[in-house]
Amino acid sequence: MKSLTSFMLLAAMLFSMSVSAQKRVIIIGLDGFGSEGFNGSKHPNLDQLLAEGTYSLTTRPVMPSVTLPNWTSHLTGSGPEEHGVTGNDWKLASHQLEPIDKDQDGYYPSIFKILKEQVPNVKTGYYYNWADLINSINKRYFDEISFEDHEGYERNYEKAFNFIVANKQDPTLVFLYSVHTDHAGHTYNWMSPEYLQAIEQGDIAIGKLINNLKAENLFNDTHFILITDHGGIEKKHGGVSMHEMQVPWGVVGPKIKKQGLKEFYNSNKNTALVVAQLFGIKRKKLPESWIGVLPEGIFK
Repeated sequence: MKSLTSFMLLAAMLFSMSVSAQKRVIIIGLDGFGSEGFNGSKHPNLDQLLAEGTYSLTTRPVMPSVTLPNWTSHLTGSGPEEHGVTGNDWKLASHQLEPIDKDQDGYYPSIFKILKEQVPNVKTGYYYNWADLINSINKRYFDEISFEDHEGYERNYEKAFNFIVANKQDPTLVFLYSVHTDHAGHTYNWMSPEYLQAIEQGDIAIGKLINNLKAENLFNDTHFILITDHGGIEKKHGGVSMHEMQVPWGVVGPKIKKQGLKEFYNSNKNTALVVAQLFGIKRKKLPESWIGVLPEGIFK
C-alpha cells in the first residue's frame, strides 16, 4: 500500500510538471486603445498584470492607422507592403495589392500557420466581435473560432477561458479581441467619458479572466500580450497624428523581464515574432517574408 501511494504521488507530481511545462500564450486585444486612452483611464487589472512584465506606450502602428491592416500586421510579422492588406475592405477574392508570400489558399502566412506546422499538438483559438477582422487570416489553422455580435465580448472571454482549461495539457495560443473600445471612440469621441468607460469595462473582463486562470492554477505559467491597432482623434482615425500613431504594447510571463513601463523601439509588426519566440521557434524557422524583429531587452 505504501509503495502504491508513493507511486500515485510521483505520478501526480509528474503530471503536474507536464502541465505546467506547456507553452500557453493569451493575446488580449482592445481595438482603438491609444496611449492617451491608457493614460486617461483606470485599469487596475491591466496595471497589476503589466507591472510583472514589460510594456511600452510608444509602440507604432503600421500605416494606414486603421483596423484590418494593423491586426493583420500583429499576426503576420509584416506590414501592408508585404501582406497586402491596405484597408478594412480587404477580401481574399477582392483586393488591389498582392501579398509577397502566400499559403496554399492565398493568405499571407500567419503565426497560427507557423505554430500548427512547427509545434506538436498546439491548440489555437480566435475570439472576435468585429465581423471583418478574420478576413485576412486563414481559418484552417484554428481549433476554435467564436464571433460575438453586437459588440459583445463577455461570452467570448468565457469561451476562451473554457478553451484554455480544456487544452491545458497542450501548447495553446488564444487571440482574444474586442472592438467595443474603438466603437465608443467613433460614437462619442476618443478621450470622451464614454470611450474611457469602455476601456475600464474591458479591464474588468480582463481581471475576471485572470482570476479564473488563477483559480485553475493556469496563471503563473501563461504569457500575456496586450496589443491594439491605433489611437484616435475626435471621432476618427487613419491619419498620422500622434493621437493615432502611439499605442500601448506589453508582454508578461515567465520568460519576460519584470521591468514595468520601459520605452523601447517597437512596432505592431513585431508581435508575431514575440509569440514565435515564446513557443521556442527561432527566426530562421519563420517565413523569410516576415520583416518584424524581436524587441530588444524584454526576454530574460
